[in-house]
Amino acid sequence: MSGISSPPIARVDVVRDVHHGVTIDDPYRWMEADGEEFHHWLDGQAEHARERLDALPGREELLGRIRELGGALAQCSSFTPVGDSVLSLVREPDARVAVLTVREPGGTTRVLFDPDTLPGASHHAIDWFVPSPDGRLIACAVSPSGSEESTIQVIDAGTGAVLEAIPPTTRFAFLSWLEDGRSFVYHRFMPAPAGAPPEERRLDSRSFLHRLGTDPARDTVVLARGLNPHVELTPQDRPFLVVPPHGEWMLAVVSHSALGPWTDEQLSDCSLYVAPRAGLSDPATCPWRKVADVADGVTAFAIGPDTLYLVSQRDAPRSRVLAVPFAAPDRVRVVVPAGERVVEAVRVVGDRLLVRDLDGGVHRVRHAPLSGGEPADLPLPMEGAVWEWTVHPERPEALLLIAGWTDAPRLYRYDGEALEDTGLAPRSPVDFGDVQARVLHVPARDGTPIPLTVIHRKDLELNGGNPALLTGYGSHGVPDLPWFRPEMLAWYERGGVFAMAHLRGGGAYGREWHEAGRGPRKETTITDFIDCAEHLVALGYTRPGRLAGEGVSAGGIPTGGALVRRPELWAAMVLQVPAVNATRIEFSENGPINVPEYGSVATEEGLRGLLIADAYLRVRDGVPYPAVLLTTGRRDPRVPPWQPAKLTARLQAATSSGLPVLLRVEEHGGHGFGATREQEHALLADVLAFVSHACER
Repeated sequence: MSGISSPPIARVDVVRDVHHGVTIDDPYRWMEADGEEFHHWLDGQAEHARERLDALPGREELLGRIRELGGALAQCSSFTPVGDSVLSLVREPDARVAVLTVREPGGTTRVLFDPDTLPGASHHAIDWFVPSPDGRLIACAVSPSGSEESTIQVIDAGTGAVLEAIPPTTRFAFLSWLEDGRSFVYHRFMPAPAGAPPEERRLDSRSFLHRLGTDPARDTVVLARGLNPHVELTPQDRPFLVVPPHGEWMLAVVSHSALGPWTDEQLSDCSLYVAPRAGLSDPATCPWRKVADVADGVTAFAIGPDTLYLVSQRDAPRSRVLAVPFAAPDRVRVVVPAGERVVEAVRVVGDRLLVRDLDGGVHRVRHAPLSGGEPADLPLPMEGAVWEWTVHPERPEALLLIAGWTDAPRLYRYDGEALEDTGLAPRSPVDFGDVQARVLHVPARDGTPIPLTVIHRKDLELNGGNPALLTGYGSHGVPDLPWFRPEMLAWYERGGVFAMAHLRGGGAYGREWHEAGRGPRKETTITDFIDCAEHLVALGYTRPGRLAGEGVSAGGIPTGGALVRRPELWAAMVLQVPAVNATRIEFSENGPINVPEYGSVATEEGLRGLLIADAYLRVRDGVPYPAVLLTTGRRDPRVPPWQPAKLTARLQAATSSGLPVLLRVEEHGGHGFGATREQEHALLADVLAFVSHACER
């Protein structure tokens, strides 16, 4: 590595805070101002990291193999039936980003919209799309550089022409077309006042009614704080409106905390209201009626002709399904009782109810008549996960995209009785026949068995000499599901082990599992990760000098926590777009909505949880830390670049090991969503080459 420049040294300017009698010294608070000095320092870090990563032995060979594996198959997702056609996003092997396509009844596939044709210095990606009820128009959300700052493009499904656009203020797919096919309701953030601090820039968001051909600036507000006395909203709440294509009712979903990309599942901390659709004519007096509050623990819903189906954790830690008649919401009945499996989500398909369960890290599906009866298991073609399931708007059928750790995604049609392979998802030519996935149960230090999925070649010897990469998330009740990634064969071919720790704080076993690693109980998430690492060593999969950790986003909490608590356990640690300075999260744009998950410095209990999760504040001078790779994107809307940047600066100043601490900066990227194929391949090559080199020392 001789001849490579040193990383720039960050200026130290300590800011001292005192919260509830606890003193916190922050040497790099100035980075949060996001000024010229910070970006100059970030440029220097990016250049240094690029030099070090490009010089890693075997990096180019790895990148070549990853490109070969990743380019062997078109990537298809977001399958949406409309009439006799199917819409989907398709990224061909030679394409940078996915395009919106339609597969016609005769089997012909046609490109409707290519976001890469939009002008700009960087790439654009489709975040989501929603077709009108008649399928003639499509509302398509597009954002540049992975920013998730979406512009809604209204596309003619016949010609592919863009008819109009709504400015980039939307982030969520809560868009519902009305039955006229010429108007829709959608959610967007309002422009922040000049000089507003980051934590106030996403307050008082609203849902609007837009009619095609009118100025979006004049759209009618249909849900907002202070608009209707029946809907209770705080400035931080996001009010979403769901108007089904048929029926006389509509649903308001008020999100009080962080929310993923889903509109009807994996919800948390939400209140739900119902009202007649006619109430849209006068939003201020619409007779909204609350049917569920935060205490009801609603995590998913489905809408039938006259009934709302709720997946609720109230009095059922692993959830049950409730039927709530729109016309009489007090007459709630249990249609799927709680059991050993975690009920994740439901769909109404004709006169049947599909129920998706999480069972020890894999999905199961049950179906039952809406009229009542015990749900029966629907046999699935593989042990894996249902990554998509979309109901046909006019017919009693649904499409299910299913994949496993070693099984490529396949698209199946459900007709009310069984599953049939549609053939619409191309078969992968990448052979995983020599790779196996198995689930271990690691005894945590408190005796709780923690599921740990381990993937490697079938002929792997448990001699302690294998390079291993352990990953985990453990927040927001999100489960870690099987997903087929052909590029990872490049790791397995080299004798690498990949392990997924299903940590408490995640969703492996429902609400109790989530609550066991939430807020002031976050230490459990971190120790679960450490215990899983030590178990891999004890079983002979690897040893500390050959073991690396990896965490993405909130996965920076267990990995960052393990790094500063047990630095001697790791050869390397990789933290991608990580949340690592927990005591300052709430002061970022995306911070206020994460307070229910992590806590706030405003309360003693909240501060206690944040101090547990804050890896940055636990770095100590003179400690021999392992090799560390951190990543960030300049346009990240979820975890701002100063989060990984502050930890980078602190580790570079503190470590005594002489091992590299690198900050990889994606100039035209965000939190990972909307990345180009080459960006994904280059990142994986950097991670695997960095880990491999660290494990060979």
